[in-house]
Amino acid sequence: MSRATPRVSQILETSLYVEDLDRSRRFYERLFGFTAFMQDERMCAMEVPGEQVLLLFRHGMTDAPAPVSGGFIPPHHGRGALHLAFAIPYGELAAWQAHLAEQGVALESRLSWPHGGTSLYFRDPDGHSLEVATPGLWPNR
Repeated sequence: MSRATPRVSQILETSLYVEDLDRSRRFYERLFGFTAFMQDERMCAMEVPGEQVLLLFRHGMTDAPAPVSGGFIPPHHGRGALHLAFAIPYGELAAWQAHLAEQGVALESRLSWPHGGTSLYFRDPDGHSLEVATPGLWPNR
């Protein structure tokens, strides 16, 4: 007899790997209003609305296991320019485009999707591809 797959409710953490933690933290605070609730020389954990966490890891600091109280965190790393998309309400698209311009963040692309959503693409200081997208990008969102 086959068991049902255990439930997953959302993505809790997403990681990016950066050269300069302070520079990246300031960028995400300034552009998105995220708040850092933990930072050391290895990483910075930032609160993202919706009970999510953005983890910024300094390059090379996650190549070995990280001992913590109760066990260890296995090694992990991302190389090259990675991608993250943040959901925004329909009515916030123009405000986001203006906000990016005011913050001196170059808009790389504006894309209209077949299901009706629109995405704005831009880069963070480490060259990661960031996106803000209205509903209609995916059939389930």
